[in-house]
Amino acid sequence: MTIKRLIIFLVLVLTHGIATGAKLTPEEEINISVFKNASPSVVNITTTTLMRDFFSVYPQKGSGSGSIISQDGYVVTNYHVVEDTSDITIVMNDGKKFKAKFIGADADSDLAIIKILTETPTTFKALEFGNSEGLQPGQRVFAIGNPFGLNSTLTAGIISATGRPLTTEHGRVIEDVIQTDTPINPGNSGGPLLDTEGKMIGINSAIFTPSGGNIGIGFAIPINTAKGLIPDLIKYGRTRRPWMGIVGLPLWENLSKAVGLPVNRGILVSEVVIGGPAYKAGIRGGNRPVNISGTSVYLGGDVILEVNGVKVAYMQDIMKMLSTKKPDDFVIIKLLRDTKIIELKMRVELRQ
Repeated sequence: MTIKRLIIFLVLVLTHGIATGAKLTPEEEINISVFKNASPSVVNITTTTLMRDFFSVYPQKGSGSGSIISQDGYVVTNYHVVEDTSDITIVMNDGKKFKAKFIGADADSDLAIIKILTETPTTFKALEFGNSEGLQPGQRVFAIGNPFGLNSTLTAGIISATGRPLTTEHGRVIEDVIQTDTPINPGNSGGPLLDTEGKMIGINSAIFTPSGGNIGIGFAIPINTAKGLIPDLIKYGRTRRPWMGIVGLPLWENLSKAVGLPVNRGILVSEVVIGGPAYKAGIRGGNRPVNISGTSVYLGGDVILEVNGVKVAYMQDIMKMLSTKKPDDFVIIKLLRDTKIIELKMRVELRQ
């Protein structure tokens, strides 16, 4: 190469970025950093479930994702990923495989804990928990998982909404989920939703889709919800927490105006579980079915304003208050019924 051609080549490299060291944008640097730091803690989960038909018993394969949450190999994932499985295999992002055992689950929150089994003591890289309180629509988020079996895939998007109730395929309602447009597809379930610092702020649980593929509406369980459940799942295999027994929808200004409510902050009670603490206390659910952002809710029920004098805006506010109480304690529920403000006394009970 002549000196003239060498000079031309170097000019092209510096001005057009055709070399491998082309400068990254700040956004690209964040994307790469999040993936580099978090992906070693995200695993592919493959399962075998024994199915029975009229003629025989046969194995059915399934897959999902999970996040390592402790150095000794505990993994958090969705309950529906490992439900009724007879065999669980973990595949790390470097291709290493381990067997895993089921530890515990909370079906109502679609959360489960499994444990990586090793022949010799092994230290795993745990994913750091973030804080899901105060998340706002527009915040940038990432998902790492194994959609369609494609290992260690990163997708990016934003938080679309918070405080959504989500009805699972089994008819259970998960409160206060995060809605995101981050592409989530089959196989992503159980994987982490991450903030721009690479911290886990949610656990990807479901997508809303008429076609079976991603259309930009995904849901994640807030990490603050999981934080309160994980210790019991590891210790007891199930949760031992106070509950209220309602399906509640956080109010916002536009919804309040649309349904003619005189308040725009509180929990609109859509349904009440028969026999639950709220039912025994006399709290009423709605009776007018409507569809809000793909979720069926009932209007016309009570609006919970305060618990023990503390104003509430999300179901997490109520659960936080109940978590400080002992079984058989009482709390005072201040609510709006029709046009009147009333107070009811509710006994604290552990969910069985």
